[in-house]
Amino acid sequence: MPSSAPDVGAIGTRLLRLLPPENAHRLAHLALRFGLAAPERSSDDPVLGTTLLGIDFPNPVGIAPGFDKHGEVIAPTLALGAGFLEIGGVTPRPQPGNPKPRLFRLSEDEAIVNRMGFNSEGAAAVAARLAAYRARPEGTGIVGVNLAKNRNSTDAAADYIAGIDAFSDLADFLVVNVSSPNTPGLRSLQSGEDLHELLERLAAHRRSVARRVPILLKVAPDLLPEQRHEVAAAVVETVSGPEPAVDGIVVGNTSTGRPPGLRSRHAAETGGLSGRPIAPLATEVLADFYRLTEGRVPLIGVGGIASGADAYARIRAGASLVQLYTALVFHGPGLIRRIKRDLAACLRADGYASVAEAVGADHRAEAGHRRGPSLPGAGVAEPPP
Repeated sequence: MPSSAPDVGAIGTRLLRLLPPENAHRLAHLALRFGLAAPERSSDDPVLGTTLLGIDFPNPVGIAPGFDKHGEVIAPTLALGAGFLEIGGVTPRPQPGNPKPRLFRLSEDEAIVNRMGFNSEGAAAVAARLAAYRARPEGTGIVGVNLAKNRNSTDAAADYIAGIDAFSDLADFLVVNVSSPNTPGLRSLQSGEDLHELLERLAAHRRSVARRVPILLKVAPDLLPEQRHEVAAAVVETVSGPEPAVDGIVVGNTSTGRPPGLRSRHAAETGGLSGRPIAPLATEVLADFYRLTEGRVPLIGVGGIASGADAYARIRAGASLVQLYTALVFHGPGLIRRIKRDLAACLRADGYASVAEAVGADHRAEAGHRRGPSLPGAGVAEPPP
């Protein structure tokens, strides 16, 4: 018989939504610190295990940056059952971000608008917390770091290189974030000479570091088709070279667009939109990147994922891993467990023995081909010949 006990996580989520968003976020952190959010007790279904960038993920469902900006609740967040956590964005030097209010909950739309502006305690403080986590017996979880640039910096590449140096010995992977809409000029790094110079400098720096930590480039869902083509071509070129600047792409970030039909009074607030309304756009852009890179570049899908079916759709569109954050605001920490359960069911229903087998399946179906083998060690399905 089903339990009649109250769902503490669901009740807590409803109570948190009565508070202003930033206050609710801090209270959620306190709940995690003091063990008020029940950890995941069961082991992951073996069908969910996958390997990407040389890392063995217990499941492909991760928590996106923004949830734990400063690396304050790494262990309890991973204990919710996520396969990995990306902390940040982290700037080299501390900065306060934009003035408040800067975070808006669009409850009617299951969405959020933020204009946080990379509020960060700085790389030194966050690296110290990550080092402390690594020193504990439970400090073996997969943790990535989202690297950002300081608002007043005139040399973005130097800021990202500083982040690489600060975290290369601590993080499992790093993400170069060139797609936040809340730092003036940042998105210009996604195209033209700015993009090529950034990649060249990252490649040159990687040749000088002792530990080769995987690096991904995080791009916006708002890229026009010609911009997607330019980014994809640049990444394919560097991945094919002897010293890649980056090893994959995260698609995407928040959107400056506002899809029709938004009902919340906060829809017109300035900032990036995340959550359910951007899911169609995020899936479209991810699928485009899979096609443009011919399935040869690892992709992480982000944006509007709120169910196992959403995660499965993103994987079939070309993602090897997925991330969520906004959906946790509306559905609570138990969502991760439900997504994993339903994703495993979707994989098995379609006859897949692993996540990697399903990556890019929609593209192969369109081409009339059967499933192909995955690229060795990448977790990305190879396109049909």
